[in-house]
Amino acid sequence: MKKVLVYFTQFDDALGGSEFTPLAFISELQKNCEVTLALNWKSDVARAAGTLGIPVDVSRLTVRYVKPGNRLLRKLDAVLPFYRTWCLKKLAKEADLCISTANVFDFGRPAHHFIYLLRTFGDNAFCDRLAGRPAPRGTALLRRRLRTAFAEHFLRPLLGIRSTRRILADPRERIYPTSHYVEKVMRDFYGDFNSTVFYPPTVWEPSSPAPERDPLQVVALGQLFPEKRLGEIIAVVERARELSGLDLKLSLGGPLNGTDYVRKLKETAAKKSWLTLPGALYGEAKERFLRSAAFAVHAERDEAFGISIAEYLKSGLVPVVPDEGGACEIVGNPALSWHTVEDGAKILARLASDARFREEQSRFCSGRAGLFTKQAYMASQHELLIKILESAGGAADK
Repeated sequence: MKKVLVYFTQFDDALGGSEFTPLAFISELQKNCEVTLALNWKSDVARAAGTLGIPVDVSRLTVRYVKPGNRLLRKLDAVLPFYRTWCLKKLAKEADLCISTANVFDFGRPAHHFIYLLRTFGDNAFCDRLAGRPAPRGTALLRRRLRTAFAEHFLRPLLGIRSTRRILADPRERIYPTSHYVEKVMRDFYGDFNSTVFYPPTVWEPSSPAPERDPLQVVALGQLFPEKRLGEIIAVVERARELSGLDLKLSLGGPLNGTDYVRKLKETAAKKSWLTLPGALYGEAKERFLRSAAFAVHAERDEAFGISIAEYLKSGLVPVVPDEGGACEIVGNPALSWHTVEDGAKILARLASDARFREEQSRFCSGRAGLFTKQAYMASQHELLIKILESAGGAADK
C-alpha cells in the first residue's frame, strides 16, 4: 500500500472549492493508500469533511502540522519558509508520493503541485506583476536584484530550500494550473514548465426545481470589491437598457461591508431604480437569486478560474463575460464574450430581445454546465489520481 503525503494550509470557517480539493483527494486516496495530511495550523478536519459532504476516514488519517509554534520562528518562516520546508522534507522521506494542494512547495523530491491562490504564490516579483504594480527602478531595482541573488544563490541553498522558480524549472516536478489562463500567466513570467491544467471543483449545486425566471433580470454574485469592476457591470446593463428599450434590472449580490466602495455602490443604487443590492446570499436565498434570473454579467478580467461563472452556468443563467481570463475560458463561447462596455451591452441587449439567439445560447450554456458538476469533477479527479499513483511506481487499483 502506497504512502501519500498531502499538503494544505488549514481548514477554517470559510469552506469552498479550495478546501474541497485536498479533502476529496484524501477520500479518493484512502481507498488504496495510507495518507498523511500536512497542515500549517491545527484544524478540525472531520468537521470540514462533514460540512462539505466528503467521506474522509479521520481514524485512518495521520495529521501533522508544519508551521512553527514559536512567534519569532513563525515570523521568520512567513518570509522564508525554512521551518515548513524542513518539516515537509522529513515527512516526504516516509512517503511514496507527495502532493501540494496549496501552490508550489519544496518537498525535497519531485512532487505534484496544484495551484491554489495566485495572490499567495510566494514569489514577490510574480505577485507584483499580477497586481499590476510597476517594477522598481534605479537603486530600488538594484537592491531587489541583490536581495534576489543573495537569497537564490546563498541563503536558500544554505537552508536547503528551493525557490518557486527553481521548482518550476525542474522537469521532474508536475504542476497543475487551475485554467489555461493561469498556465499562460505563469509561463509568461517563468518560462516553460511541466504542466497539466486541472479545473478546481465548483461545490455549489442546484438542489430544487428552478422557479419561474424573470426574463429581464440580470445578476452578479460575489464580493463587492473594486477588482470585480462592478462599475463596468452597471454600465453594461445601463447601456443594454438603452439599446434594447427593455426594462432590464440588475441585482449585485454580496456582503455589504462598510467600505467606501460599497458606500458608493449604495449611492449609485439609490439613483437607479433598476439596480438593487440584496446583500450577502447563502443557501436557499442564493439559489433563488441565481435561478430566478435570466442573465449574469461578469467584468473581472484576470480571474484565475471563476467559480461564480461555473455557478451561473449550473443555475441556468446565460453569463456575459470578458474576452480574457478564466471566466472567458469557462464559458467557452466568443458570442458571449465582450471587450468593451459597448460590446457587452450589445450582447446583453440581443439576449434580452432576440428569442432565437437567447435559446441558442441557453442550450450552449446548459451543455457547458455539465463540465463543472460535482460528478464531472470527481470523475476527472479519479482519472488524474490514478495516473499520479501510477507515476509513483506500480499500478493503481481502479
